[in-house]
This record gives sequence, C-alpha cells and structure tokens, in this order.
Amino acid sequence: MFWGTAAAVIVVDFTTKLLAEHFLVPRYVPHRVMGDVVRFTLAYNPGAAFSMSLGQYSRLIFGGFAVVALFVLWRLYRMTGAGARAGDRLRVLALGLAFGGAAGNLVDRIRSPQGVVDFIDIGFRDVRFWTFNVADSAVTIGAILLAWSLSREERDHAAARTAPARRDDVASGAPGQDL
Repeated sequence: MFWGTAAAVIVVDFTTKLLAEHFLVPRYVPHRVMGDVVRFTLAYNPGAAFSMSLGQYSRLIFGGFAVVALFVLWRLYRMTGAGARAGDRLRVLALGLAFGGAAGNLVDRIRSPQGVVDFIDIGFRDVRFWTFNVADSAVTIGAILLAWSLSREERDHAAARTAPARRDDVASGAPGQDL
C-alpha cells in the first residue's frame, strides 16, 4: 500500500502540474472552477511552504530537506512493517501519501528552474488561501492521518495500561468462573 499510494500521488501530481502549465497560461491569471471560491491559477514557488525563500540556494536547500524527509518517511514505513493491523494500514497509507507528496514536489524542484508548480487557489473574494498543488494536499492529508493514527495508538496503549489485569483462571476452577 505504501509504494502504490506514493506512486499514485506522484503520477497524479506530475500530470496535473503539466496540465496546469499547458492550460493555465499566463501565470497568475485565475480561472474559475467553482465561482470565486475554487480557482485554478498557475504560480511557481521557488521556495518552500508559504513561499518561504532562502535566496538563490532555496532550490538546493529545500531539495535537500525533501531528500531527508523522504528518507525519514521511508524509515518510518519500514519500522511499521507489513501493516498487519488495521492501525498499521492507516499509518502506511498516511506515510505513502506524505512520501508521494514530498517526492512530487522534489521532482518539480529538479525539473523546473522556476520552482514548484502550484495551481489550486482556494478562498473567497480577496481572502485567499495560499496556492497549492496535489503533492501539497497529499503531504497535508498524510500528516493529519499519521497524527490521528499515532494518537489512536497512544490512546489504546494508555487504556491498556489502566485496564485491570485479566485473570485467566478458567483452568483453576476458581469460584464464580464459567467453565
């Protein structure tokens, strides 16, 4: 599930970015999808989230961060294992989404000197969310699912620690036990 999810995110992200570059020209001109709430607007982000920039080395530095993030996500996936439990499957899905999103934006940093292609523009009138792409969405959804999965696991562990120990005295024939 990890590699399938990651590959699907990379393919969909790459394809939608190519379509955006082809059909949404010139850049920074909004194309309405759902009124003024959802628009497609071609933009290039040479920095990181929220257009954070480190100058001329942004592409190299943020590309390096992406490689480190990919390694960490892959290690977390390897530590999770084959995903035999339901909670593990959710975690594997979350890690696959985050990995695919990070890889999708890394591909863009490598292929485009202008920066990462963003085109999904959400907001209302002049109050706009930052422009993002499919990879950004996958990273965000993956992070939320991962946090939820880990919080559920912590809650289950806490409940197990506070639950009274079960006695399996069936074989001893203790009074009040069903045999």
